[in-house]
Parts: sequence; C-alpha cells; structure tokens
Amino acid sequence: MASITQEQIHKFRQDGFLVLDKFFSSEVCEAMRAQIQKIIADMDVPPHCRTEFSTREDEQLQAQGSAEYFLTSGDKIRFFFEKGVFDGKGDFLVPKEKAVNKIGHALHAYDSTFKQITHSSDVQVLARKLGFENPVVVQSMYIFKQPGIGGEVTPHQDATFLHTEPLGRVIGLWIALENATLENGCLWFIPGSHTSGITRRMVRTPPGTIPCTKFVGSEQTYDDRQFIPVPVEKGFSQPLSCLSPLCTHKTNNWSARWRQTSPCLGVHC
Repeated sequence: MASITQEQIHKFRQDGFLVLDKFFSSEVCEAMRAQIQKIIADMDVPPHCRTEFSTREDEQLQAQGSAEYFLTSGDKIRFFFEKGVFDGKGDFLVPKEKAVNKIGHALHAYDSTFKQITHSSDVQVLARKLGFENPVVVQSMYIFKQPGIGGEVTPHQDATFLHTEPLGRVIGLWIALENATLENGCLWFIPGSHTSGITRRMVRTPPGTIPCTKFVGSEQTYDDRQFIPVPVEKGFSQPLSCLSPLCTHKTNNWSARWRQTSPCLGVHC
C-alpha cells in the first residue's frame, strides 16, 4: 500500500478527491479483471430483469429507479446494461461481455476475490487515516466503459444516492484496472465542490407509486470549465470524496477504446 501523508490528507480535505500512487498492485488488478470475466461467463439474467443503466435523471427514474431488480441489489450481485444492447424480445444484440454497464452492489460480500480485496487491511487503514473510526463497506461496483456504446456519466454528487446523517459520512474508492485517459473516459472533478452542500437526493416513493423513486431538489448547472481531468494509470486508487461524498464529478462521453474500472467502494461509519 502507498502511504498517505498529512499533506495529502490536507489536500484531500481541500479538494474533495485525491490520487494515491499504486495503492493496489498490478497483480491485484489482474485478479479482479480475471474474476469478473468468470462472473460474466456465468451471468444468467432473465429478460424481464435486464435493466438498462443511465445517469440521466428522467431515464434513471424510469429504468433502474423503478426496477426492483436494481432497487433490491444492495445485498446481491446483479448486472446492469448499456442502452441499446437488447432487441424487442430482450435478447442481446451484442456479445454479453460487451453489453454490461456495471455489476453491483455486493461483490464485496459474495465473491471471495472482491471480498478479500475490499476488506483488506490496506483499505481499512486508509479509511481510518481519513477520519473513519469503524469503517464498513456499504456497496461495491465493477464499472465498465464499453467501446462505442459506453455512455457518459453526467455531473453528480454521490451523496445524492448515498445519504447519511450526519451528511457525508461516506468515502468512495475508485481503482483503475486499465489506464484511464482523456481519450477513454477518465474522471473529471470540480475541486472544492464538496464544501457547497447537496442540492438533490434520490428517495423512495410510497409503496405502489410509479416510478418507485423520485428526486428531491435539482442538480446544479455546472460550467464545464470548472472541471479538471484526472487521468490515472492502472493500479491507482482514487477516492471520490473525503469528509463527505459531495465532490462533483463526471466522465466524458463514448470511447472507441474499452476500459474497465473497479471496484467503486463506499465505506462509512
């Protein structure tokens, strides 16, 4: 594990994000990549459960926001797909390994490879150094950036979806399993945006209501010039937010090159 200095901790608290050089080894990254291929090979999702994943507000509410398959995925390993990869019958139009947008949300609990890595002493030590006394993992995701069809991730704050009281007792760890560059969809951040509070929350609606979720408040309008790109090399670990999951971030649009990033880990106390 790369050590973290007081200067880095200060920068994390100032900017809301931090890159740690080679937090995980290449061997660990390859182990995650190999294991996810085994999981995809065994993937069996009935057509009526095939949920297309989107980060656009109206599509979020109509797709995953109203799908029990998504809403009950917190303690399961489930698969979510890119838009346009199914025909009218729900059959794949592309190879299934090229159709997946992400796998979540409990790899850390039910897959031995991801469980060992997620609950490693290195992750625990890092969380404690960033101020968490008794960190626990709330979710994990394996995120794909598919070539040509992989959509952008629109600007957002993680606290919109991972709400805690007091606000912000969550930290995200983002580990690049391939080089994340300007060309293939690295993360972009607004430094210091985690100090501005939260303007939007996704909440459940009353039972029997369609859609099953709604947004309270609205996403801010952002100036693209506020964002800075943060390309990282394979094996880097990139926390999305520090004292709170309020740091605004996004990825750019479709890529001609395939990239995989995993896992996105939420830790809170």
